[in-house]
Amino acid sequence: MQLILVSGLSGSGKSIALNVLEDGDYYCVDNLPATLLLDVADFLEDAGHERVAISVDARSAALPALPENVSRLKQRGIDCRVLFLEASPQTLLRRFSETRRRHPLTVSGLSLSEAIERERALLAGVADLGHRIDTSELLPRALRSWVKEVVGLGGGGLMLLFESFAFRDGIPLDADWVIDARMLPNPHYDPALRPLTGRDAAVAGFLDAQPAVRRLVSDVQAFLARWLPEIEREQRNYVTVAIGCTGGRHRSVFLAERLAGAFRADRRVLVRHRGLTRTEPEDGS
Repeated sequence: MQLILVSGLSGSGKSIALNVLEDGDYYCVDNLPATLLLDVADFLEDAGHERVAISVDARSAALPALPENVSRLKQRGIDCRVLFLEASPQTLLRRFSETRRRHPLTVSGLSLSEAIERERALLAGVADLGHRIDTSELLPRALRSWVKEVVGLGGGGLMLLFESFAFRDGIPLDADWVIDARMLPNPHYDPALRPLTGRDAAVAGFLDAQPAVRRLVSDVQAFLARWLPEIEREQRNYVTVAIGCTGGRHRSVFLAERLAGAFRADRRVLVRHRGLTRTEPEDGS
């Protein structure tokens, strides 16, 4: 049986992720108390369910025992994977204000900002169990696509995500490694290249011609080739390499695409570009 455990912060998109899994023929259980996880998993496996998704959040009883329970499920031969969704405090505050929903922990007399930080602390031990998805800048359709790709790729092994971003918007919360590309020559200052992105041939040609860019690509590629096998020995399923520049449209995008191409032949690879969700380029790309 494959079991996807969905957890994370309220307002980060757990319901969207669970709906995606349900549409993908997963038997879904929402807001299960952590104390019941092992019994429910055994029951569903005995009932013949091959694909199951269970949502566990900060309201769940015995949450500190969740890491041990996940380990015990894996020892029983269940393919247990964890999706942890999170977002920045500013994003969560905005989402709750826009939807006028009540945060589940505000019933304890906490303010909204206090409840968000309290929930983050309660879930700290869960965040490192699996794949973290920072939904701060993701539209619902983008999040649905991410979940489909993460769950839909078969074959096991480490999945490598290259994620470009703009430093001015903050470092992605789901980053395992962060590469700074701001010291590289910037296509933004060429009027002909400014409206383009790192996926366009003209920008790629400009950056390919820069010795510093070629050295950085080579250095990062060698670093990943050296250390990814060590990470796999620790039974990790996901690694996110976040590559940032000022505006997230040129240098970081080019590097993410180039590195993804270098590893795609031998590994499961995903590419995401946060800065390209905007319709208009901004200064300093």
